[in-house]
Amino acid sequence: MTAAEHRNHRVGLLLVAAAALAWSSSGLFVRNITADLFTMLFWRGIFSGSAIFLLFAAIEGRRTISVLMSLRWPTLAVALLSAAGMITGIGALRNTTAADAMGIYATVPFVTAALAWFAIRERPTRSTIIASIVAFAGVAVMLWGAGMGGSLYGQFLAVLMSLSMAGLTTVMRMHRDVPMLPAMAASGWICSAAVLWLAAPLSVSAPDLVLIALFGVLQNAAGLALYTFGSKRIPAAEATLLAALEVPFTPFWVFLFLGETPSIQTLIGGGIVMAALFGHILAEFRRPQTAATEVFVGAP
Repeated sequence: MTAAEHRNHRVGLLLVAAAALAWSSSGLFVRNITADLFTMLFWRGIFSGSAIFLLFAAIEGRRTISVLMSLRWPTLAVALLSAAGMITGIGALRNTTAADAMGIYATVPFVTAALAWFAIRERPTRSTIIASIVAFAGVAVMLWGAGMGGSLYGQFLAVLMSLSMAGLTTVMRMHRDVPMLPAMAASGWICSAAVLWLAAPLSVSAPDLVLIALFGVLQNAAGLALYTFGSKRIPAAEATLLAALEVPFTPFWVFLFLGETPSIQTLIGGGIVMAALFGHILAEFRRPQTAATEVFVGAP
């Protein structure tokens, strides 16, 4: 790995970790927004998609239209996969237990590693594999004693959510030269369109609308944009591994700002997850610039 590649990898690590931290703020917004779920999701998708598109337009400037005209199937695939992940994630949480959904979602780094290997011959590093196993064990501790046995339909949706996350990360890694911000913007709008028939957009109060706007911009849009930039710089399995920081930090922020005390299992398991992920980041930062990487990419 050259010095430039090493720096690029470090930047990718920080961007994806920052994306996970942005996503982990969801509990704070959900706890304070009184609008019904689908109305909240409708407006969040509108604000999120619009914010990401404005960022894309600001970056591209006068090239915005020409770039949009040049986009092809990878952008559409990522947009559909991202929207599918949002929608199936909502469905999973409504049709099965949180324990089932989180347990299935914790397998994403392994699913991504397998998918990236078959699609682009990208092999995860030993550090990524070890950190994934330890993080998975941490999630298992967090879920210890939680109510399991949700519906098969909800579990199926959780599987689709995990496959969507693995798929979009792999496609973005395969097509690192393709602008993906338009895809993330479109995914927010697609999600809004999908829940519109269950929402009541005109019923939302002004205070809720402000909170939902912040939810869409600071949590969803910021997370998607950071993940888009970061996941192109690091292996796909590593990107989904670091995204798991969202799992322990979500209850942590709720505890810190809203005073909801987590269970002892959540504290211990969350500590294990954070130790695994921050340990992995530290190990990658300390890796010598001249060290050979275990990751390689073959022809798609």
